[in-house]
Amino acid sequence: MGALLVGLLAACAPSSAQEPEPVVSSAPAGPTTAAPRPAPPHVPVRDATAPTPAHGAAPVRLAIRSLDLDMAVVPVGVADDGTMQIPPDAYQAGWYRFGPTPAARGNTVLAAHVDSRLSGIGPFAQLRHLDAGASVVVTDAAGARHRYRVASVRKVPKRDAPVASWFARDGRPRLVLVTCGGAWQPKIGHYADNVVVIADPTGG
Repeated sequence: MGALLVGLLAACAPSSAQEPEPVVSSAPAGPTTAAPRPAPPHVPVRDATAPTPAHGAAPVRLAIRSLDLDMAVVPVGVADDGTMQIPPDAYQAGWYRFGPTPAARGNTVLAAHVDSRLSGIGPFAQLRHLDAGASVVVTDAAGARHRYRVASVRKVPKRDAPVASWFARDGRPRLVLVTCGGAWQPKIGHYADNVVVIADPTGG
């Protein structure tokens, strides 16, 4: 339940290697004599991967005192369908590990299910009750506490989700929290909307 389909992450997801299209020669048929061709230069090949996140320690904990919310954060990547992976346990938030860390420029994106069969209603179900100005604290793996103040809380139809904006890699640092909201749509297996919290660092 509560699958968070935030759209294809074309700019962020690892690209998949494709075999080259066969080349059809336009030379006439028949026997020909050609000079031996030199061996092609050696080119190292490696699997395509998503960009390494900017410098800084990964987030490991999220706390919002006004909601009595305190939950673990785990790194996640991209699912087979191109969407951001979400931890199956609604009591864990996923940090998009190919994006910025809390210490870097750009948006640190944390997402969690609003509920799940594994754990029932999760803490992110409360995000819609957040008020502008509320305090949010993210603790990273090095023990540093990054403090934010909520700038906005919005409910956005999934079809209109501004994915590129949420996953921005440049600009001033921001925290983006995403979960599901709106009506459950049983025919397609997810909620109609996303609830999105944007928070700015306070520097304190």
